[in-house]
Order: sequence, then structure tokens, then C-alpha cells
Amino acid sequence: MAYTATIELVPASTWETVTLEQCKQLLEQFRDIARKTGEQLGWDYEQSAFPYDIVINEDRIILVGKDARYYMIECRMRDQMVEFVLPKQATHGDKGKANELCKFFAKRMAGKLHLFNGRIMYYYKR
Repeated sequence: MAYTATIELVPASTWETVTLEQCKQLLEQFRDIARKTGEQLGWDYEQSAFPYDIVINEDRIILVGKDARYYMIECRMRDQMVEFVLPKQATHGDKGKANELCKFFAKRMAGKLHLFNGRIMYYYKR
């Protein structure tokens, strides 16, 4: 059974719609932040913070793990929503990174985040 976390856009969100290109840019921004942090610390933090290769399909982004600790995270876009899907084979590392990415996306979008465990986090002004 796959686990799903969603980020919904609400009227108070900074984004009006979600596109594949916007999500790709957010992933690149996440990797860039990790790279800069690594430069400040003097080690390859980007490899630990983002241990995935990005594969782009026509309607989704698939993050494929680079080593055995990480399997895969799927990111699907809809008009007003982003879904992060963990397949049945996902590892604990995948779930942790997916939670981190969900929070990063929700904060940038000012959206409503439904986590994998069913809890809700609000990243917009209410």
C-alpha cells in the first residue's frame, strides 16, 4: 500500500496553480540550499540532504534513490494540489526525506499540508 501526503492550495496561498516546472524549480532550490550549506560546513552535505536522481515524466517527477537507503519518492501535480507518494517498497529514509520536502514545498507555496500520518499543518495566514 502506498502512502500519500498532499499540499493543497488555499485562497491565502502564494501560488494559484501548480505546474511541473514550478515543482522542478522548488526541487532545484532545495538542492541548491543543501549545496550552499555543505560549502559553509566544508563537506558534501548535498549528497546527504538530497540523495536522489530526478526523473521527469510528462505529469510527475520521480525521485530515484542513489543508494540502498533510499528507494523512490513520486511527486504528482494537479491544478490546486501536489501529492507526494511513497510506494510500498519505500524505506524509512524515503519517508523522512518526503516529510522534509513536503514541509519545504508547503512553506514556499503557503499551502495546507496533509502529512503521511494524517496530521495537518497550515503554512498560510489564517
